[in-house]
This record gives sequence, structure tokens and C-alpha cells, in this order.
Amino acid sequence: MPIPRTSSRFGPPILSYGLRPFFLLGALYGGAAILVWLVMLSGHLSLPTGLAPRDWHVHEMLYGYLAAVIAGYLLASIPNWTGRLPLEGGRLLVLLALWVAGRIAVGTSAWTGWMFAAAVDLSFLAILALAVLRETIAGKTWRNMKIVAVLVALLAGNLSFHLEAHLDGTAEHGARIGTAAIVVLVVLIGGRVVPSFTRTALAGGKPGPLPASFGGFDVAALAVAAAALASWVVAPDAPAAGVPLLLAGAAQAIRLARWAGNRAARDVDVLVLHLAYAFVPLGFVLVGLAALLPGLHASIGIHAWTGGAFGTMTIAVMTRIAAQHTRRPILDAPALPALYGLVVAAALARIAAGFAGPHALPLLTASALAWAAAFLGLFALLLRPLTAPRLASPKPLRPAPGSLLAPTTPARSGAEPDDAPRARNGA
Repeated sequence: MPIPRTSSRFGPPILSYGLRPFFLLGALYGGAAILVWLVMLSGHLSLPTGLAPRDWHVHEMLYGYLAAVIAGYLLASIPNWTGRLPLEGGRLLVLLALWVAGRIAVGTSAWTGWMFAAAVDLSFLAILALAVLRETIAGKTWRNMKIVAVLVALLAGNLSFHLEAHLDGTAEHGARIGTAAIVVLVVLIGGRVVPSFTRTALAGGKPGPLPASFGGFDVAALAVAAAALASWVVAPDAPAAGVPLLLAGAAQAIRLARWAGNRAARDVDVLVLHLAYAFVPLGFVLVGLAALLPGLHASIGIHAWTGGAFGTMTIAVMTRIAAQHTRRPILDAPALPALYGLVVAAALARIAAGFAGPHALPLLTASALAWAAAFLGLFALLLRPLTAPRLASPKPLRPAPGSLLAPTTPARSGAEPDDAPRARNGA
């Protein structure tokens, strides 16, 4: 379904759709928080937070930047899934204010107290989960209850994070729960968008295999991934957790291979989706090997997920959805392939740092700088389109003949028929 029109209400364009403020702030915070962490790592900065420096970094990546991007994606997608109007205006502003307040509260929790910070921080995910649940029920889109379950798991992970940090001084379980929940979300959402956009890219081109449709193998791969992640959350160092993680990695690699990415490799905007998803099985394999081989640290595989899969997938999906929503040629921006390259390079450098031992600092620094450049560059790229009104008519994105993506393809250009039905009243 095309993105439905918003209601005829006055207000700034940035509050007309949830993806606008959350994508912008998510990109800005994703880049800025890594620079802050880099200065903290060097010992030249100390925040007034009750969390240990490493825990602040982990928390703000999982429950800060990624939570904002997830909110933007869901607030953009749920109206398409349900046919209802999106969250906008004052109610969107309240949700946005809760996210901002959470970042401030966590960063100053040494002053305000851990309980106050936790309450403010948790309120954002709680209200987002309730909003998604309400729309799922109102739209009778029951298959999206899986998304609600992931949000509840993310909320539980955040609660565990705050409790552990206060009681034990560290937050290992909270970090693993949050990471596992977002891996599940990437597996669910990636299983929709990667084959879908690949199929669109190949439509009308040379005959050949198309991405496999969702079927029994995908269901089994999802179940194995969920079970493996659950075992890892509970007992990350147990050899018994290693085998399911390796099986999950193999299943996700086969799943990716069935999506015909090799045929769409000429289109960088499609290729990057396959590269992003490739970090999912890589993360499973590396984390699984860490459980079986004492000399290998699990953080290597965890950063394959967080830096590789999460980072690359968020940039790829944010730019596509922003282009579709604003009807602006964002995907034709000359700087965009460089942003893709920077985030992939950041992930690879961070993975390599895990093997470098005492020589890891230059790789960590390079990874952090590349990541910050990618996300701050993304913020600069999206700032004008997401704060300006939506164009009245779509602009073609690939007018050159012979392109893999026809300029009239709705999924690529973001075209919405002028006579698209107005969505029913809703959130």
C-alpha cells in the first residue's frame, strides 16, 4: 500500500509523520553519541551519568539511537499496514519529547538518581509499544503482533539494564536482551524489505531467478534464530549455546542467498541491503564460535550485529523510506554511496579491532570516526527533505535508460497515485 496522506491539519512538516523527527534525531544522535564515546574512551570527558562509561555507550546505542530509528520506521509503516492515519502533531511531539527527555535523564542520572532516569527513559518505549499495539488491534493486522512482542522485549531489556546497572554496576543481561530483540527485528523486517526491493529492482529486466517468496524455510530460520538468541541471552558463555547460534547463522546465510542479491548487485541501493543483512549470519557465527572457543571474545560478533547489520540496515532503510515519503530524489544524492561505504567500513574496522589485541585502539578510533561521519552525513542529507513539505508530485529517480529500476516503479520512486484513498481515522 502507498503511504497514506496525512490529515489536513496545520503545523510544521516535521510533525506530519513520525519518520521525520525520529529519523533526523536518530541519525544526529547516532553520530554524535559515538564521538562523545570516543572522547570518553580517551579519558578526556566524563558525563554525570550513573552508568559506567561502557554501559552508557551500549545503552545509548541500543535504547537511544536505535530506539529512535525503530520508532520512525514503525510510525511510517503502520499506517501502510493498517490503512489508518499516522501519529502526528501534538501527540507525535509528546512521544518525541519523551525520547529526548530519556537521553537527558540517562546522561545526568548521577544528579537525578537512577530511578528517575529509568522511569523517564522507559516511558518512551512503553508508550511506543502501546501505540503499536493499539494500531495493530484497530487495524486487525494480527501478524504485526510479532512487532509488539519485540518492542515488549526491548522494553524488558531496558528495564533490566537500569536495574542491573544500579544493583551490580554493570548491565550484561540488559545489553544482550536489547541486542537480541533488535536482531529479531532485523530478521523480521529485513525478511520483508530485502527481497521486496530486490524483486522490484529486477522487475522488467533480463529473465532470471527472483527472490524466493516467504515460506516454510523462512519460518524455520526465524524460529532457530529466536531460540539461539534466547539461549545466548541466558547463558552466553555456555558451549550449549554455541551450536544453536551456528545453526542460526547457517540458516540466515541460506535465507540471504535465496534473495537473488547477485542479480541486483549493479544497483548500490539494493546491494547495500544485502550487505547489511550479511552481517546477521556473520554475527551469529562469531558469537557462536565465541561460546565454543575460549580465545574468541563475543564482542566481535556482537559488533557484527550492532555496527554491521543495525548500522548499515538503518541507513539503507531510512534513506529509502525518506525518499518514498518526501518524493525527493534522496537515493540519487552523490554522497549516499559514500555514506554506505563509511558505515560498512566502520563495522569491519570494529570487528577487526576485536582480533587486534593491544593494537586495537587505532582501529577503534577509525571505526568511531567512520561511523560518526556516516550518520552525521546522513543527518545533513535528510535535514532539508524531512523538514520541508512533501512534494506534490514524484520526481523520477533513475531516468537513465537501461536502469535496473524503472523510474515509474512505485516502490523505488516513492510514487503515490494522486487518487490514493484517504486513510481511515486512527492514531
